[in-house]
Amino acid sequence: MSGKRLSAKHKIDRRLACNLWGRAKSPFNTRQTIPGMHGANARRGKQSDYGIQLFAKQKLRGYYGNIGEKQFRRYYKEADRLKGDTGQNLIGLLERRLDAVIYRAQFVPTVFGARQFINHKHVTVNGQIVNIPSYMVKEGDVIEIREKGKLIPMVIEATQKPEREVPEYIDVDHKAMKATFLRTPSLEDVPYPVQMEPNLVVEFYSR
Repeated sequence: MSGKRLSAKHKIDRRLACNLWGRAKSPFNTRQTIPGMHGANARRGKQSDYGIQLFAKQKLRGYYGNIGEKQFRRYYKEADRLKGDTGQNLIGLLERRLDAVIYRAQFVPTVFGARQFINHKHVTVNGQIVNIPSYMVKEGDVIEIREKGKLIPMVIEATQKPEREVPEYIDVDHKAMKATFLRTPSLEDVPYPVQMEPNLVVEFYSR
């Protein structure tokens, strides 16, 4: 991972005041201040309802690789259009992103790495190359790592030293470098290291 992306990832942790991905090397573990010149002196005062909702949105957006605001709003609109609970629908849509599935399957160490990995055409879905990180997988889709991708040190390390829990809605075979997306999860199924509150995201966009 490039220094620029690593720096951005670290700033997200500090700006959101949490170890967003549960990483051992997160700077928030040792430096719990807001990034910037006055970060050490900045106080996190009592937030308004709007501030709390905005924070929940930033946290969820950041977790999935800092998704752009326009795209994230589209996910909300789609979640609102679907039947059922909008917050639960939003989580389901985010977890169906190909980069999220690659990350969940522990083929790569970070969601940022998953995005780059997919862009470089190392991934197939049902035998077809897909190089769009936001591609939406469907239940039953089979995701495989192509031969060249299997030799990348980042991938070898991620699969041999799994640091995260592979959720039950993804079936993974690390020897074959293959995963099957079994079902769309609900919030309770997703192993977030920090609490996510999609209901507050829904409130933010419903204002």
